[in-house]
Amino acid sequence: MTHILSGIDSPSDLKALPENVLLQLANEIRQVLISTVAHTGGHIGPNLGVVELTIALHRVFNTPKDKLIFDVSHQAYVHKLLTGRRDRFHTIRQYGGLNGFMLRSESPHDSYGAGHAGTALSAALGMAAARDLSGSDEHVVVVAGDAAFTCGVSYEALNNVAQTTKRFIVILNDNEWSIAKNVGAIANYFSRIVTSDTYSQIRQRAAKFVEWAGGRSAVELAQRIEEGVKSMIFPSVIFEELGLRYFGPVDGHNIHLLIRSLEFLKQQETPVILHIITQKGRGFQPAIEKPDKFHGLGKFEPTTGETKPAALATYSEVFGKTLARLGGEDKKVVAITAAMPSGTGLSHVREAFPERYFDVGIAEEHAALFACGLATQGYKPFLAIYSTFMQRAYDMIIHDIALQNLNVRLCMDRAGLSGDDGGTHHGLFDIGYLRHIPNIVHMQPKDEDEFADMLYTMLHYESGPIAVRYPRGAGTGVRPKKTPKLLEIGRAEIIREGSDAAILGLGNMLSMAIEAADELAKEGVSVAVINPRWIKPLDAELILDTARRVRAFCTIEDHVLLNGFGASVIELLAEAKLHIPVARIGWPDKFIEHGSVEILREKHGITAMAAANALRNLLAD
Repeated sequence: MTHILSGIDSPSDLKALPENVLLQLANEIRQVLISTVAHTGGHIGPNLGVVELTIALHRVFNTPKDKLIFDVSHQAYVHKLLTGRRDRFHTIRQYGGLNGFMLRSESPHDSYGAGHAGTALSAALGMAAARDLSGSDEHVVVVAGDAAFTCGVSYEALNNVAQTTKRFIVILNDNEWSIAKNVGAIANYFSRIVTSDTYSQIRQRAAKFVEWAGGRSAVELAQRIEEGVKSMIFPSVIFEELGLRYFGPVDGHNIHLLIRSLEFLKQQETPVILHIITQKGRGFQPAIEKPDKFHGLGKFEPTTGETKPAALATYSEVFGKTLARLGGEDKKVVAITAAMPSGTGLSHVREAFPERYFDVGIAEEHAALFACGLATQGYKPFLAIYSTFMQRAYDMIIHDIALQNLNVRLCMDRAGLSGDDGGTHHGLFDIGYLRHIPNIVHMQPKDEDEFADMLYTMLHYESGPIAVRYPRGAGTGVRPKKTPKLLEIGRAEIIREGSDAAILGLGNMLSMAIEAADELAKEGVSVAVINPRWIKPLDAELILDTARRVRAFCTIEDHVLLNGFGASVIELLAEAKLHIPVARIGWPDKFIEHGSVEILREKHGITAMAAANALRNLLAD
């Protein structure tokens, strides 16, 4: 039953409701979140934790004039429900439907798009500066989880707030979790605030304040602040020294207290930060018990939270289990993640040798430099970061890892299309941003067994940085052999001989190459199939020898075509003065939308049939 929510088509409808029905509205929203995300998959835990906060924000502020900026924005589902997208909410993360993150092109209420952590404070400060320059009066409000404060860029922004603007509101949403449990000194600092005796007294006084404040105007509240809100003030040295008045911590599920607090903060002519305490997964017991699992997941049973077990092991699992085994054999192996122990599979390493497992929080730049330091002392760091997040450490990859030729092992999960998460999460650029960097070796496996061989090869590679990219989700079902083998650097594998044309299917696209070759074989076309393995260095000898024996080439990659694997093959052929036509199958020069992998590949022509047709055309010329 969602009779209150069904009447909300804009924030103005929310503002018209009597305050005594807002708790019922919060319950209805949670019902919709659980029932919908159970069928679509998505970030259920974070959104269940910010229901009351989002209601209070839209009750007090006026979007789209006022700017609400959510850090990461994976917790903006409630915001979407309250800003005219309720009737389309069932389409979230589905092809052609609502995006799982804030998207400027989707709604004027989405003032800033996101998907990576730590961006909100800087972007919002820019909006506040623009407001001050233009003389307008809108409010700029940032909602950032405590995990965002493990990002260095968040502190770069905070360092500039006081000198930039006098009106700036930050909501610190503290639930002690990013995806995994938050780590480091900042997380411990927030914990000390929450568990102090002063906080216990604050919680007791907060109820009295709400009772007193009921029905009073924001102006009267501001006049009586010393008697009311002051009881919620907890001086925080870090934020006060940075020029932000600190309020809190307060109960992030007490909707009346949140409304009164935000109404007061609207009156302030100084930058402020409100520290709220929320429970990730609130209202859904499975998400409370397993917050890491229910941070973001696929479909689940809406009453029990049960998920269907994967039929095949994922590449992430193969990575974690293989590295745990290798680390047991070599005491110099260390593993590093940026707040993704489960997502990267490194939870297996954490269990096997916790003293050589490091979770640095959402701090990819630091993770890369930390790996550099370990490498200089003879350790063998495996840096496991999603391809889309490795981009954040790009300067460190060039300036620190490659320039110094350090033995750092880059393990890039989610390389290729990331489907339902959309443009912020697709790993479609890592070939392009790595292959032109001197000293780097880069590869991609065709299956799980070859992946284990590549990890074993990385372990024994001592000539500089080496990288492996591998896709999201389940593998092919090929179990890694008991003892992995060393691969020869730069040596590709011939899967099938052919005399008319050749297809190079990189990594998980090899099966597509085989399917295209089978299709052409029905027409009497003899097609060689090659598993390149190596993006850099290419197997120049094999590629050039094949090019001299066939009439056309085709490359298939789960990457953008510009500066991708196919581009490197064309460069090699041009340098050798071999004028053979090359068809390239890969992603176009645009940011790819969200949707299932199958739908998006079909739409953008990354299919076996597209490869077969491309070769037909080349051979017909």
